[in-house]
Amino acid sequence: MRQIEYEIINTVEKLFADKKIDIFIGYKKGTLSLQTSPYFLSEQDDVRKLVWNSFCSNNLAVFIPRIIPNSKSKESKPVGILCKGCDSRSLVGLIKEKQINRDNLFIIGISCPGIVDRRKILSRLDGKEIIGIDEDADSIVVKLKDGEKRFEKEEYLCESCLNCAHPTPSIYDVLIRGAVYSLQAITPDPITKDFSSKPREERWKIFETEVSKCIRCYACRDACPNCYCKECFAEQTKPQWLGVSKGLSEVIFYHIVRILHQAGRCVDCGACVRACPMDINLRLFTRVMVDEVKERFGYEPGISLKDTPPLATFSADDKQEFMTEPE
Repeated sequence: MRQIEYEIINTVEKLFADKKIDIFIGYKKGTLSLQTSPYFLSEQDDVRKLVWNSFCSNNLAVFIPRIIPNSKSKESKPVGILCKGCDSRSLVGLIKEKQINRDNLFIIGISCPGIVDRRKILSRLDGKEIIGIDEDADSIVVKLKDGEKRFEKEEYLCESCLNCAHPTPSIYDVLIRGAVYSLQAITPDPITKDFSSKPREERWKIFETEVSKCIRCYACRDACPNCYCKECFAEQTKPQWLGVSKGLSEVIFYHIVRILHQAGRCVDCGACVRACPMDINLRLFTRVMVDEVKERFGYEPGISLKDTPPLATFSADDKQEFMTEPE
């Protein structure tokens, strides 16, 4: 991890020295244990604050449409960004949907070994205070007041990382290669496959139970690179799609619409799950959509800039039994 971190820092320093970028988006040490924070830096900032470790969980692509225009002016320089595999696939989607211009980006890609789920580790610490963290290639060592605990990374990866088939970025200007765990590339996800095999009534009950925990904070939306609308349907007043209450019917409506908006777009980065303060298993439903799109249309979002998204094209061979032969 340290070697990769040095490579990132040296690369970014050279980009600033060569006047190739004005701003770079990466990660810095977080204010809480087992966390990092997005870091926006310019040439005058401390590049040495950049970090790379097993807790760099944010999908940084979410910031790009908010800070750079779709068009490229002669005066502007590209924005530099550090991208894991899922981050880069989100950028591909944004480029294809004409939210950003590829020429406006300088992408430092990194082959990602998977991000550790801090909630899984915290659940094993019984609320004990963390006074330090050490990390090597295979494990996390958490230092406590009364000793330390070692956690093997492979056992504590985020669920989305366990099923990541594309840990290496699909687009980049510079690629930094790191170790990739052999247990990855398990697809389709056995959890969502089990969910899809259940009767419709049972699936609906699971969905209803999960989203009933929602407090409508919209953290899932704000963490998702695909949710770039300047005005979300959930907050529109003309027309008003939703009220302001946390009634179950309105919560269900919000989540159904958001999930459907992910069809052919979700890259299964898990940002929505990590952002949710209520621990709602949102990925269970968005991942089902990912698998459905791959099965029906042979399409995986974010892999290629040339492939047309399934909802933007039509083929006479498209499967339509869900319309003509419903359950």
